[in-house]
Order: sequence, then C-alpha cells, then structure tokens
Amino acid sequence: MAISQKVAVGVVYVAGLFLSTLDTTIVNVALPTIGRAFSVPSTAVDAVSVSYLVSLAVFVPASGWLGDRFGGKRTLLTAVAVFTAASALCGTASSLGELVAFRVLQGVGGGMLASVGMAMLLRAFPPAERVRASAVLSIANGLAPTLGPVLGGLLVTEVSWRAIFYVNVPIGLFATVFGVLCLRNEPARPTERFDLAGFLLAASGFGLVMYGVSEGPQQGWTTAPVAVGLACGVVLVAAMVVVELRKESPMINVRLLTNRLFASGSTVMTVHSVAFLGTLFTITLYFQDERGMTPLASGLSTFPEAMGVVIGSQLASRLLYRRLRPRRHLMLGTAGTSAAIALMSLWHQDTDLWLVRLLLFCLGLAVGQVFVGTQSASFAMVTSASSGRASTLFNVGRRLGGALGVAVATTVLVTATGGRATAGGAPDMSGYRAAFLTAAALNLLGLYAATRVSDADAASTIPPRRASTKRATRSRQKGDSLPPPPPSPDQPTQH
Repeated sequence: MAISQKVAVGVVYVAGLFLSTLDTTIVNVALPTIGRAFSVPSTAVDAVSVSYLVSLAVFVPASGWLGDRFGGKRTLLTAVAVFTAASALCGTASSLGELVAFRVLQGVGGGMLASVGMAMLLRAFPPAERVRASAVLSIANGLAPTLGPVLGGLLVTEVSWRAIFYVNVPIGLFATVFGVLCLRNEPARPTERFDLAGFLLAASGFGLVMYGVSEGPQQGWTTAPVAVGLACGVVLVAAMVVVELRKESPMINVRLLTNRLFASGSTVMTVHSVAFLGTLFTITLYFQDERGMTPLASGLSTFPEAMGVVIGSQLASRLLYRRLRPRRHLMLGTAGTSAAIALMSLWHQDTDLWLVRLLLFCLGLAVGQVFVGTQSASFAMVTSASSGRASTLFNVGRRLGGALGVAVATTVLVTATGGRATAGGAPDMSGYRAAFLTAAALNLLGLYAATRVSDADAASTIPPRRASTKRATRSRQKGDSLPPPPPSPDQPTQH
C-alpha cells in the first residue's frame, strides 16, 4: 500500500529535525565528562558545542539552492545520512580534535536538512492543511530541547558520553531507509548557477556571528576574538544583503522580507527563539545550581514544559488557530509566553516544585501556539518556487535566535549579580530574576511583530470548519449540487 507523501515527508523531516535540535542541548550535559576523558580544560571542550553551531550557520544558506538543484528527496536523505554517519563517528572519536571535526560534519547535515525538509513539507501540504503539519513539527521543536538534558544526563551517568552520539544512529537509519522506500522522487527544479559570492558572504558572516554569540559569555564580549568576530560577521552579513539585492537570482533572497506576512512571521519566530531557548537555559541553571538538582532530576522537572508544547500544539491546530485567526492567535501565544516567563521571576530557592512545574506547563501551552502559528501563516504568500529560499531565511533566524538567547541569558546572569554567588557558587536569585524578566521583555518585540500579521493575507492557511466540510462531502456523495457562490463584486447581479 502506497504511503501518502504528506506522511512520508512528515516522518523523515520530523525525525531529522528532532535529531538536529536534540544535538544542540544533549551534548552540553556531557561536556565536563568529555573534558575529563580527553584530559583537556573546560575552556577547550566548549569547542564541541561551538563547532556544531557554527557549522549549522555556515551550511544553512546553501540548503535552499541544493534542494532546488538536486531535488528534495536526494538532498534531504543525503543530509540525514551525513548527520547519522557523523554521529557514529563522534562516538568513536579518540581525541578532542577528532570529535570537533566530526561535530562540524554533523552541522553540515543538520544545516541542510532543516530548510530542505521544510520546503518539501510546504509543497506536500496545501496551505489549509499546514496547520496540521505545524502541530507535528512542534512536537520535535518542543520535545527535543527539553529531552536533551534528560537523555544526556541519563546516558552519561548510566552508559557513557559516547552514547549521546550513538543514540542518533538508529533513528537516523530508520529515517533514511523509510525515505528511500517511501519518498517520491521530487524532480530537480530549474535553478540558476551557484551564487558563490552570496554563499561565501552569508556563510562567513553567519558563522562569525554564531561564533561570537556562542563564545561571548565565556570569553567576554570585549575580548579580541569575540569582538572582532562579531564585528566582521555583522559587516559581512550587511555586505551580503547589499550584494544579494543587486542579483536577479541570489543565494539568500532577502527580497522575500518585503512580504509583510513572511517578514512578520519570521520575526516572531526569531524573537521567540531568543526568549524561549534563553529561558530553558536559565531554568536548567536554576534547577541545578540554585536548587542543587542532578541533571536528570532537572530535566525531568523541566519536562512538563514539553508536554505543554505538545498539548498546546494540538489545541492550536484543532481549534484556536481557526477560531482566533492567525493575528490574534499569534498575539495570544507571544503574550502568554512573555507572561509565563515574567512570572518565573517570582521563584525562590524553596518555591514548591509543583508550582514551578505548573508554570512550565503553562509556558509550553503558550509556546505551542507560537510554533504552530508562525509555521502555518508565514509562508501563505510564498510561491512554491520560492519555498526553498524562504525556508532558508526562516531557519537562519531560528538558529541564530536560539544561540543569541543563551548568550543573553548568560550575560544577564553574570552582570545582574556583579559576580555575587550563593554558598554553592551559583548566581544569587537576583540574577535569575533579571534573566527571566529580560527574556520576557525581549519577547514583547515578537508581540509587536504579531500585530502586523494580516488575517487576509494568511486566509488560505485557515482550515475550514469541520461541519461545513462534512456537509459538503455528504452533498457530493448524494449527488446534490451545492448552492452557487455569492456573486463577485466585479460581476453585476442579474435581475
């Protein structure tokens, strides 16, 4: 029995996206153990995380062109296979240098699969059905960042640090084999020559910005490597914008940002990534450093947030997105996220854990609305031919936003306390309060962007009411003719 392409694309993309997102958080728990295994200082082992993030930023820009040039199926499965093979190699690394090199290779696969898979999903699902697809994607986006510390802590404690990489292999192999058997061969689209200048500017610019943002909290924002890296990265990104605007067929189609709906949705997602991932990072520190919980216990206490995302996504796809319409739905999600994060500033060292978990669940409910709303509405006015480049822009903002969120949270935690710490060496509660309030305030920028979403522009993504759909189906089955549509304003009514 042939499997629907909607199901096939969804399974392969969600599996790949889950692994790529999981790897941004699962490794952090194992860094101290990896440092001891290779007898290197903690300042050096940080390269294991930074190399992956920088590699993602470098290769995301080319992903849209590669998908158009070689076809979605071929590019997506290659990306998943590269990521899976690199994961296995990471598990066999015999030195820190080898591990960093294999992490770069992981980033190559992860950078390609996010944009290519999203473009294939947009082509497989018509606009009115994308809200369903977005709800499934939200499971990966919501579960993976939260599950990473839980799974990482369990594997490092009970098995080995190498297991955090091997765990990717069976899922990656399943996704690859399933895709080979079930994905339709999507023909390569006529595409232009490879925009080498655009790629070099985008890859080097985004890579340097990602490096600066990732290393700033550790090395200090005014240190030469970080300051020079950020300055050069910003200049290169600005040069990329100027160069790409002058080209008819750019690698990074920044003209797509002149589409108000796409620009507004992408802004909401980027800002939300800053606030959400920065908050998750702060919550992890609060549990482990302030309350003295183990990584596993900390991850389990954070897990209600992931459950909130899953349930919130289902509420959004089945009810709220259609009832509220995209604009009010996104406003509800962003406002709810800011409110939940702001309430976390009221936590104390001895706050009842069940109250903490309840607030985390509420945060997940709000986050689920944003995930579904942005992924459903943002691409409503993007043509199928431009979906690959649009997905690239969307994912660049999401990746950079997540890294920036962690950097901002770390910087605020250190700055707000002025170096003061509790007896256990953790920042005092004023640092956590400042970090939560900063994240909540930053997320209000996303609320402003949500107010600029036009329901009329996103109308094609609003699912029809089920009752109406069922009546229409019954009428067709009975052979009844449906009532004629009302006359168009351009057509005079006949008397």
